[in-house]
Amino acid sequence: MKSEVDARNKEKQQVVLRKYAQYLKLEKALSVNTQDAYLGDLEKLLNFLLTEGLNIWDVTLDDLEHFSAGLHDIGIHPRSQARILSGVKSFFHFMVMAEYRDDNPAELLESPKIGFKIPEVLTVQEIDDILDAIDLSTNEGHRNRAIIETLYSCGLRVSELCNLKLSDLYLDESFIKVEGKGDKQRLVPISPRAIKEITTWMSIRNTTWRIKPGCEDFLFLARWGNSLSRIMIFNLIKSLAEKAGIRKSISPHTFRHSFATHLLEGGANLRAIQSMLGHESIATTEIYTHIDRSMLRSEIINHHPRNITYTGKD
Repeated sequence: MKSEVDARNKEKQQVVLRKYAQYLKLEKALSVNTQDAYLGDLEKLLNFLLTEGLNIWDVTLDDLEHFSAGLHDIGIHPRSQARILSGVKSFFHFMVMAEYRDDNPAELLESPKIGFKIPEVLTVQEIDDILDAIDLSTNEGHRNRAIIETLYSCGLRVSELCNLKLSDLYLDESFIKVEGKGDKQRLVPISPRAIKEITTWMSIRNTTWRIKPGCEDFLFLARWGNSLSRIMIFNLIKSLAEKAGIRKSISPHTFRHSFATHLLEGGANLRAIQSMLGHESIATTEIYTHIDRSMLRSEIINHHPRNITYTGKD
């Protein structure tokens, strides 16, 4: 019975979406690009509702606030958040106007303050330019390439990268174990390209690197054999950005925001992104608790640029 109801709701929802697309085109007379932007932003909400087991008739203001909080938590710029929420408000205004709903759950939905500042986001090309600036004629160059790929492909905090251990790697299963804030552990999928760079670095690390006692399990090591520090990673990224001619003010956290932004732009599920980042907040804690590894791997394989573009060749 439930499956039949769900099927009917899905059909009804498709009708509403087609009518809304017509409304944007004919009544609002929006440009094709603007229509696509509205529909694309609405798709982000629909993906969220799908994972929550909701449909467009059941949505409440509380649900929309959870969705909005999720956009903030994964580092989407406030201007982009405001644009997405504007599209959501437009859709529910249409539903009321077309008598698909009696109430508008988005009527009191607040937009973010535009003044909120977050780090810059790099394009995929800029990330490639940074990687191309690395001198691979040295052993440290291969280490640095693995560092950048791991930061970007896994969306790690700099402290999580510095503390990453060999015993945390499950490369055959394409996962790494990450210890985040509050000593909370999570499993994060890792791209084939990052695996290739880590594997290359590990062969160098295990055969030519002098390792200080007590640091044998750390994946990334400084030239004198101890674990890397946050400031070392910061200085490395600053130096590579300068060599690549990138004028943006970036830090290790920029790669984390780029990871989340590129996944969302590629159509990844908001809940999966939040889980991979290891975020927890009062507004969104409950949406991280029911995600299995197969779902996370599917999301990152299907939507992260490193998995979409990587062919196994340099």
